[in-house]
Amino acid sequence: MRRKLWFTFLFIFIITILAGIVTWPNGPNLKIGGYSQELKIHQGLDLLGGSHLVYEADMSKIEAGEKENALEGVKTVIDRRINALGVTEPVIQALVSMNAYRIIVELPGITDVNQAIDLIGQTAELEFREGIEGVSLDENGQLKVPDGYLIENWQDIGLTGALFTKARVQVNQNTYEPEIGITFNDEGAKIFEEATERSIGKPIAIFLDDLPISIPRVNQKIEGGNAVITGSFTLEEAKNLAIQLNAGALPVPIELVEQRNIGATLGQDSVRKSFIAGLIGIFFVALFMLIYYKLPGFLANIALFIYALIVIALFKLIPVTMTLAGIAGFILSVGMAVDANVLIFERMKEELRKGKSYSSSVREGFARAWTSIRDSNVSSLITCAILFYFGTGLIKGFALTLSIGIIISMFSAITITRNFLLFFVGRKISEKKRFFGVK
Repeated sequence: MRRKLWFTFLFIFIITILAGIVTWPNGPNLKIGGYSQELKIHQGLDLLGGSHLVYEADMSKIEAGEKENALEGVKTVIDRRINALGVTEPVIQALVSMNAYRIIVELPGITDVNQAIDLIGQTAELEFREGIEGVSLDENGQLKVPDGYLIENWQDIGLTGALFTKARVQVNQNTYEPEIGITFNDEGAKIFEEATERSIGKPIAIFLDDLPISIPRVNQKIEGGNAVITGSFTLEEAKNLAIQLNAGALPVPIELVEQRNIGATLGQDSVRKSFIAGLIGIFFVALFMLIYYKLPGFLANIALFIYALIVIALFKLIPVTMTLAGIAGFILSVGMAVDANVLIFERMKEELRKGKSYSSSVREGFARAWTSIRDSNVSSLITCAILFYFGTGLIKGFALTLSIGIIISMFSAITITRNFLLFFVGRKISEKKRFFGVK
């Protein structure tokens, strides 16, 4: 038993050190092989400042079964445009509610919101252009061109999204690999036929908003207005390309229906007040645990500190975008972590009052408290899942931070606090009930 206890202590120690390194403000970033991630707290609009924009898409010209796909296409186009602006960590969400099809755009730290509004509001432009042999896209979507060849050298052939009917993902019957089937209307089919006849052995590039999204090579003259784009696509890559192609072909204008700007000063003030409120709350909770539960309360405070390190480390690793609602969820989860310890300690004190040994009281206390802890936390997690699934940005942030906190609080109470208490089994201090809040 002692050996198992020391192994558990070693595990807790390693977890604490790793969590402390991740949590440290100037700690190292994560890098494993080719994978790298910047470890920092990602702040939402209400903390960092920025703009919250809501656009409504006009689906009047879109068939009923295609509306959600069309909205996803609009979202993809907006995402490309926002990334071109260099906005750090934008949040772009598609939202369907009743008959309203909306795109929510959050731009943290942006300085020129009018530029973003002008860029976002443009209808996507899809174009097909002829190029020369040797032009391609690399694995990161960057244009690879021969020396001395400029993007302006692409030849406009007059084939635009207005002449493009639809893109769809299909499976090649011979290779069983995903591919994209594309269709043009009658006028587009004629232009495409002439272009492919001129470009056999050369690429025809597909541009969306003046940026190439695919550069397929023409193998033969294509008649009838139906073509297939093949390549080493994964299913997800094929779906994404089809969405981008359809986004440039579908007539989905968008209108700005809500704009909310949040100043950086307000965000910093919110962070400061939330930090102070959190410190005050945690201080009084720790003080109460220490005064009322004596030694177990002191051990619970250490466990609470480790709990906070682990939760904040997870916020950085996932990463979680912190908002005021998210901070509230985290602080509430701290209270729930303490609540689990209170249940355990009260059950343990009852056993000690009955005259049972310390070892037996610790085990019985945890066994009797576990069902209450389990049921209350599971019901809370179910509520968090419902809030996350049906809620909007701020509500989702609250649900996510609270659910992470609840899960770690169960680990903290059952593993960390329990093993801290078991450490005193067989020691003289365990015979002195006053150290455990029992008279």
